[in-house]
Amino acid sequence: MLDLREPKFQWGQPVVAATDLYNDGSLPGAPEDVLLVVAGGPGEIVQVGHHAESNLPVYMVDFGVAVLGCFEEELGIAQEGRT
Repeated sequence: MLDLREPKFQWGQPVVAATDLYNDGSLPGAPEDVLLVVAGGPGEIVQVGHHAESNLPVYMVDFGVAVLGCFEEELGIAQEGRT
């Protein structure tokens, strides 16, 4: 049995997109490969989950325009006073 990897981010924490985020087909109603959030776009963690197969934390992030599932490498810590 694998030990669960601890998440870097917590529920309610402000974050930013570390890279441009595109629709990988998981956002219904938006064309595939469309740019959804530019790097630096602010968001907030609304749920923390776990991808069992890869043993990685998965974050549901509300970016205002959409709630997207993200891995840690797609997110950065928001600067204080900016969200």
